Amino acid sequence: MADAPSRTASPAVRATIAIAVAAALLVAVWVLLGQGAYLWMKAAHVIAVIAWMAGMLYLPRLFVYHCDAPVGSAQSETFKVMERRLLRAIINPAMVLTWVLGLWLAWQGSFFSDGWLHAKLALVIAMSGVHGYFSAAVRKFAADANTTSQRAWRIWNEVPTALMIAIVILVIVKPF
Repeated sequence: MADAPSRTASPAVRATIAIAVAAALLVAVWVLLGQGAYLWMKAAHVIAVIAWMAGMLYLPRLFVYHCDAPVGSAQSETFKVMERRLLRAIINPAMVLTWVLGLWLAWQGSFFSDGWLHAKLALVIAMSGVHGYFSAAVRKFAADANTTSQRAWRIWNEVPTALMIAIVILVIVKPF
């Protein structure tokens, strides 16, 4: 007996739906609460940042383990699925929400003339660049074309942590 076709949406479709629902809820909160929406948007921003960072910290760790898996092995194929789903279902949507909500918060708080925000934006742009590098790595691993060593991935695993620490200090301390 043949397997019945799956009726569940792909992770990318589910992630897109989740972003659309979250965006609709945030717009509804903004419309209903007006200026009172600021704290709700800030909470959603922090949640998005946590999700983005969780993925950015986990993905290079998967790369470290994937380097040990023989090309074409079941383990390698499993890592490919895990990396793709993590990127598409968690990291990408969380980054988009982080940016959209962060820019909205900066606009609402009139922070665009503050030096700390300029520095933070530079670091978030750097984090987005690391995100892009990791996205390219997911494609390379999927094509069995990774040339980066396990040791290099261990070092790359620390980059999001260092950026995150600097960003949090800028946001909380606002040194300039």
